[in-house]
Amino acid sequence: MIRFRDSYADMEGTYYLQKRWNTQVIEEETPTVRQILERTVASAGARDRWRLSPEGTESARLERESLLSRLTARFGWDRLADEYVISLSSGETRKLQLTTALLDLPRILVLDNPFIGLDAGTRAMLGDLLAELAERLRLNWVLLLTHPEQIPSFVTHVIPVRDGVAGEKMPAEAFRARQEAGKTIETLHSGLAARILSFPVRDLSAVPFYPEGPSPEIVRCEDVSICYGARTILSHLDWVVREGECWALRGANGSGKSTLLSLVCADNPQAYACRISLFGHPRGSGESIWEIKRHIGYVSPEMHRAYQKNIPALDIVASGLFDTVGLCLHPSAEQYALSREWMSVFGIDGLAERPYLQLSSGEQRLCLLARAFVKDPELLILDEPMHGLDPAHCRQVRRIIETFVRRPHKTLLFVTHYDEELPACIDRCLRLGD
Repeated sequence: MIRFRDSYADMEGTYYLQKRWNTQVIEEETPTVRQILERTVASAGARDRWRLSPEGTESARLERESLLSRLTARFGWDRLADEYVISLSSGETRKLQLTTALLDLPRILVLDNPFIGLDAGTRAMLGDLLAELAERLRLNWVLLLTHPEQIPSFVTHVIPVRDGVAGEKMPAEAFRARQEAGKTIETLHSGLAARILSFPVRDLSAVPFYPEGPSPEIVRCEDVSICYGARTILSHLDWVVREGECWALRGANGSGKSTLLSLVCADNPQAYACRISLFGHPRGSGESIWEIKRHIGYVSPEMHRAYQKNIPALDIVASGLFDTVGLCLHPSAEQYALSREWMSVFGIDGLAERPYLQLSSGEQRLCLLARAFVKDPELLILDEPMHGLDPAHCRQVRRIIETFVRRPHKTLLFVTHYDEELPACIDRCLRLGD
C-alpha cells in the first residue's frame, strides 16, 4: 500500500519544515535515489530466493529488471540517481514511492490518491503506465480517489464512500454515468462571504515592520539562481510581485516552484546569498525569519508532512497566530474565538476538539488552510493547497480564496497542477521551466 501522504519519513527518517532546503545538515546516512532503488531490488531478490524455486527466482529477476528499465525511462531515474531523497520534489517523491512498490512485484497494490501533486504530463504518463501494468502484470489494483474524473480507464468497478460509509459496488461505467447526471455547483453563501470581508482589518501603518507604511512591492527577485550540487533549480530569475496581485506559479514537477516559495517564506538559507527583497526589506538587512512570517499565510506539501502534532484541531489553527508547528503559547479567549470562526468558514468547526492526527488527510489540509488565514496575512502563499480534497471542498476553498483577496492589502501566490483549482482572481502567471 502506498499512502502518498506527502511524507519523506518512510525513506529518510524524521522530517522538519526547513529540512529540504538545508542541504548542509543532511545526515551522511540519507540515501540517494540510486541507493533506494538498489536496496529495493536487493531485498526483493532476497525474498524471492527464500520463497521461490531457482527457476521462479530467475524469472522474477528478469521481470524486475525489465520493469526497472521501463520505470527509469518513464520517470528519469538515470538523471536523478545521485539526488538525495530529501531534495526531491513532492511529485518526484511520489514517483519514487510507486517505483519501489512495483519492484516488489506485488499481487495486490493499494494506491491512495496517486495523481495528486503530479503535473499534467506526469499524470497522463502515470495513467498510461498503470493501464499497461494492469494488462501485463498479475496484479489487482485498489485505488482511493477523491476526484471521480481521475478514475483510470482500466478500473472495472467503483465503491463510492460518503461520510465513512461504503456504498454499493457498481461497474465503473455506471458510476461515471451517475456522476454526470448528478453534478452540482456549490456556491459560497453570501452570508459567509460577508463574514470573511467583515473580519477586523489590521492597521498596518502602526506595525513597526512598515516604518513608512505598507510596501508597494511584496517580493523582488533579481538574478536569482539556486543550485544543489550540480543540479540547478532556478537560473537567473527576475520577478517582482506587487501588492494586490494574484499570481499562479506553474511548471512541471521539479521545476523549482516550491524552492522559489521557500525563498519567499524565509525557509531557505540560500535566500541570504541572493538579491531578494520581501515587503520592501532586502534579505539580510536585519529582519528575522519570524518578522517575515508574521505577514505570510502559508500552506504546502512540506508544511503538511512536517506538521505531525497530535493536538486538538483548534490548537492547530490557533498556532497560525504564532507561526509555530504546534502550540507553544496559550491563546487568549479572543484568539480562540477567531480560530473557531475560521474553522467555521472552512466547514470544520465540528472538528475543533478532535486530535489532528486522527483526522483524514483532507480534514488535516482544511485545518492547515484555516491556520494560514487566521492571522489575516498580507501575503497568502498556497502551494498545492487542495491536496486530498474532494471536488466540492475544492470549489468551496477556491471561493474562500477569491473572497479573502478582496480584503485590504492582500497578495496571493498560488501553485497547482490542475487548471480547475485556479481561483478566478488569478491575474498573473509565472511559468518555470525545467
